[in-house]
Amino acid sequence: MLTTTDIHSLFTIHYSRLLAAALLPLVGGCANIGYYWQSVSGQLDIWRRERPVAEVLADPAAAPALKEKLARVLEIRAYASRELGLPDNRSYRRYADLERPFVVWNVFAAPEFSVEPLRWCLAFAGCINYRGYFERAAAEQFAAELARQGHEVYVGGVPAYSTLGWFDDPVLNTFIHYPVVEIARLVFHELAHQVAYAKDDTAFNESFATVVEQEGVRRWVARAGDARQLEEFERNRRARREFAQLVQKYRGRLEALYRTRLAPEAMRERKSTLLGALEAEYRALKAGWGGVDWYDRWFAQQPNNAQLASVGLYTQLVPAFEVLLLRERGDLGRFYAAVKELVALPKEQRDARLQALPPGGGK
Repeated sequence: MLTTTDIHSLFTIHYSRLLAAALLPLVGGCANIGYYWQSVSGQLDIWRRERPVAEVLADPAAAPALKEKLARVLEIRAYASRELGLPDNRSYRRYADLERPFVVWNVFAAPEFSVEPLRWCLAFAGCINYRGYFERAAAEQFAAELARQGHEVYVGGVPAYSTLGWFDDPVLNTFIHYPVVEIARLVFHELAHQVAYAKDDTAFNESFATVVEQEGVRRWVARAGDARQLEEFERNRRARREFAQLVQKYRGRLEALYRTRLAPEAMRERKSTLLGALEAEYRALKAGWGGVDWYDRWFAQQPNNAQLASVGLYTQLVPAFEVLLLRERGDLGRFYAAVKELVALPKEQRDARLQALPPGGGK
């Protein structure tokens, strides 16, 4: 007799084959076919491992710590739809243990004298400024190819990603061990991608989701958290904001440097000086973060143009979206509607509208 999990597995295997058959004809070239196939295979592997959260909670063999976190995820999930207006579907109501630290590894690349990341165009998702791989070795192989072409590269592990509502995204072992506040932040962020998505505009999409996550966690902690959680949230938010501002500042300085068109050796020397100053300023800034040291690993990889670009994609338009939310008086439903109006515009008009938002959110 087939169990519910067996039926789900058979369905997803069948559906993934249909997905592969639909995707592959859309791609030209063997390299792209290989990339799409690893995407399909990776998604299939996640589906094979999924179990309803309720089933895990009822499993005597499941670790108590895992059960405790999954129970909190269900609370967070319910809050996301009930209070934040995020999609009410099966996303984050199933659990999968992938037996690895990240679900995908994203590859970012930029020329030696540019802070503009390369873009790749994909079916459904449009053009994005990174490529994701379900296997770290494959990501590093692609990064090595780009490096041989003279680009600077950055490979970053990702604990979760959104399928933009095409499929139901599960809770994963790659982030279930996070503190509860961080799990809430991640779930709110990924669900936001199901609300609004602008094709070919990574900075818009990630900045929007970042503002939803920040506002969502702020409200959730204020309602359900204790004083310690609220303090932790504020400390972490400050660290993220100041880190992003620091990186944006030096990205701007590098951009100005690259416009000078100095001889390559002189350009490299000044670039090295700026990157050294970036790290020194980070060390001084970190001292006021109360022990937050997440970004030490980021600096341990010797920052380059690709790394700086990766940060900008997630934060570049955050101030504009914060103003937009303020303009809508914190009403998330109106905020989402305004964002969807922007999505419907051509990118140039969308960018102009965001830039024209008055400071303070006034109309």
